[in-house]
Amino acid sequence: GIDAAFIECEKQKTMVDGKEVDLGFVGNITKVKSEVLDHLYKDQWIPVIAPIGTDSEGNSYNINADTAAAYIAGEMKASRLITMTDIEGILMDKNDHSSIIPCIDLKMADKLFKHEIISGGMIPKVECCIEAIEHGVERVTILDGRVPHALLIEMLTDEGAGTMVIKDKSNDKQ
Repeated sequence: GIDAAFIECEKQKTMVDGKEVDLGFVGNITKVKSEVLDHLYKDQWIPVIAPIGTDSEGNSYNINADTAAAYIAGEMKASRLITMTDIEGILMDKNDHSSIIPCIDLKMADKLFKHEIISGGMIPKVECCIEAIEHGVERVTILDGRVPHALLIEMLTDEGAGTMVIKDKSNDKQ
């Protein structure tokens, strides 16, 4: 992330109870230099990107990894982003592991947030999915990294695995 100032960021400002709280060296992405990845891709390199950005003064900041992935995927005009976690996907009932929701669009995500179905640790994960969609990624899938071959199941079957997030189900052309 800091090589060639690939991820540019600014210090994150967080408000708690109406007061600004200093989280230390935590940053918000302001820019990703996609030309760095274009160059690596052209030379057939597969980059491993640390979610660390730099500000205009050269200070390094931690970036949420899902946020970095969402932003980078959008900047690269990726059609698909796959994230891994340690649960099945988005569950309609967090206590029922069989209640996985296979596909949601942005309107449904908003409803799931309002009804607190998306809660806890899934909030930042789904927010990053939405951010990727809003930056132009067509589909984002949340996969359970504990399942053997989850990526293959997602990519090579009609059922898929986990929860797919898309912009609008009414316009989806699976």
